Amino acid sequence: MSRTRTRVSAPDQACVAAVDLARAAAEELARPGEPGEHLGHESEGDRIVTHFFACLDRAYRGWRWAITVTRASRAKKVTVSEAVLLPGPGALLAPEWLPWSERLRPGDLGVGDLLPTPEDDDRLVPGFTDTGDDADHQMVFEYGLGRARVLSAIGRDRAARRWHSGEHGPHTPIAHAAPAQCSTCGFYWPLSGELKLTFGVCANEYAPDDGKVVAADHGCGAHSEAAVMPPPVEQATPILDDLGFDLMEEEAGSVDERASEELGHS
Repeated sequence: MSRTRTRVSAPDQACVAAVDLARAAAEELARPGEPGEHLGHESEGDRIVTHFFACLDRAYRGWRWAITVTRASRAKKVTVSEAVLLPGPGALLAPEWLPWSERLRPGDLGVGDLLPTPEDDDRLVPGFTDTGDDADHQMVFEYGLGRARVLSAIGRDRAARRWHSGEHGPHTPIAHAAPAQCSTCGFYWPLSGELKLTFGVCANEYAPDDGKVVAADHGCGAHSEAAVMPPPVEQATPILDDLGFDLMEEEAGSVDERASEELGHS
C-alpha cells in the first residue's frame, strides 16, 4: 500500500520579505509601540504568508499580531489580506462560555429570583406517571389536586447521591464522632416513599441538622440516647474494727491549765 503524499508549496519569497508592510498594518490597528518584535512567519498557501509580531499591550500578554499578506499571480506587489490579534502559546484566555443553566450553583438563588425549569428536564416526569409510590397519581391529577410534574427516578437518584455525599451524610467529622446513627435516634423522622429507608428529617431543635434531610447513617452528639446516664453505683457500708483499739498519747497543749489566771467571773 502506498502512502498519499501531499505537496507542500514553498513560501512565496516576496511575501516572506514583506515584513515592513505587515508591521505597518499592525501599527495601524494597535496603539503606538505595541507591536513588538517579529516572531516569524507561516505559509498559508500559494503566495499567502502570515507574519507574527509580539503584542506589548499589558492586557494581552502572550497574544500576537497576525498579519496575512499575499500577491496575485504574476504580480510583484504584495498587499495585506488580513490583520488580527490572536492568542499565542500561554496566552491568557477567557473561560469557555457556558449557558446560565450550567453556571448556576447551589445557593445562587436569592430573594425574588426565578429559576425556570425546562420542559425536557430529566429530573421531572408528568404528575400522572407511576413513580413507584402507592398513591394513584392519575386519579389525583384528574381531580386537580396533584402536581403537573413529579420527581423522576433520575431526579430521585441524583438527590439521594447528593444528600448522602454531602454534609448531612455519613462521611463527615460530626458523624464519625457521633455515639450512634440517626436511624436509631428518637428525633429521626423517616421520609415517605422510595427514600424512607435511607433518609429522614431531624426534629431535634438542639441538633445542628434540625429541620434538614439527613442520611439514616448520619449522626451527631444530640442523639436521643446519648444523654442516658448510667445507674448510680451504691456505696459499700464502711467496715468498723471493734475487736481492737490503739492507744493514743495525749499531747501537751500550748496553755498551762494550772497557771491560769482569774477572769473576774464565775
